[in-house]
Amino acid sequence: MRESYLTYREQGFSLLYSQKENQTYQLNSKRMIKNVRQFFILSSVVMSMFAMMACGSSTETSEDAGDEKVLVKTERVAVQQVEQRDQFTGNVEPFEKAYISPATPSRVSRIYKEVGDAVRKGELLVQMDASNYRQAKAQLDILEREFARLDTLYKVGSVSQQQLDQLATELEVTRTAFENLQENTQLRSPINGVVTGRFFENGEMFSGSPVVDNRAAILTVEQINPVKVTVNVSEQHFPRVDKDLNVSLALDVYPGKTFDGSVHLKYPTIDPVTRTFTVELQFPNRDQVIRPGMFGRVTLGFGEFERVVAPDLAVLRQQGTSERFVFVVENGKAVRKTVRVGRRIGDTYEIISGLTDGEEVVTAGHSRLLDGTSVRFE
Repeated sequence: MRESYLTYREQGFSLLYSQKENQTYQLNSKRMIKNVRQFFILSSVVMSMFAMMACGSSTETSEDAGDEKVLVKTERVAVQQVEQRDQFTGNVEPFEKAYISPATPSRVSRIYKEVGDAVRKGELLVQMDASNYRQAKAQLDILEREFARLDTLYKVGSVSQQQLDQLATELEVTRTAFENLQENTQLRSPINGVVTGRFFENGEMFSGSPVVDNRAAILTVEQINPVKVTVNVSEQHFPRVDKDLNVSLALDVYPGKTFDGSVHLKYPTIDPVTRTFTVELQFPNRDQVIRPGMFGRVTLGFGEFERVVAPDLAVLRQQGTSERFVFVVENGKAVRKTVRVGRRIGDTYEIISGLTDGEEVVTAGHSRLLDGTSVRFE
């Protein structure tokens, strides 16, 4: 019995000890959680203080930077007489182009010229089948003899005026038909030039189907002295385009060489969509070094205007666009101004709009400038 009692008492003490140990553990855990919370709160306060100090320092730095004056170089712009020139691109064209072909389908008897041959106006180029031509010629000869006979009889009073007039009308109709047939049997060049295309051979049948430039032709002849270039000019230049305009042509195939020309034709109307008008320019080509199809750059001189001229170092380009701008110094601050640029003249630019005479533009020190930045001078 005593042993049982002792065992039971020991078990009680063990249970009581376990309960106390559990309570102590829970109390320590609560204290630890409280300490961790206090640590995080303290850390947050410290970090906030550091952030406020950093912001204050950054603000002070920014304010100091804003107050700092940027060192620049400047130059005053001035008005000068500037020659107004515009450049246009275009292809050289023949001054005239002729498509040699008969009016009706017929057989080609003989072609007298090859590609590259020079021809003169009125020279025979192609002989078509002459069967109809010979018949028409024989009929015309008969009518001419008959008219001569009746005319003699009329003079002696053997035939009436009416008979003579009837035969005269028939003779005129036959002669006109013969001449038209002659033109379409013996094909002659209407211009001085060079044969630039041959599309049939002797003995082939000319059908009248298009073979070049949507046109039917046996040969093509182009006049290459002079040649021409067609350009579209802005409507603002319309009043200044006349026969005395200064015109020059530069070709990529002849570097450093220019050819003088003149205005051949100025179209009288302006395209309402493009706001341009067409001008045909002609260029003498006695040596025939200029050939149709060449790529050229045409320069037109429109006289001299007064324009503001600025150093090229002052003119900047907005990245990603074609906009040009400058910084002008006003009351010790840099003011950004958008400008419209014209020709480049040496180390300067013609300014069409955006600047006035005597303004002071920045030529060095742009990298740190913004609109309104304070500046100082070297």
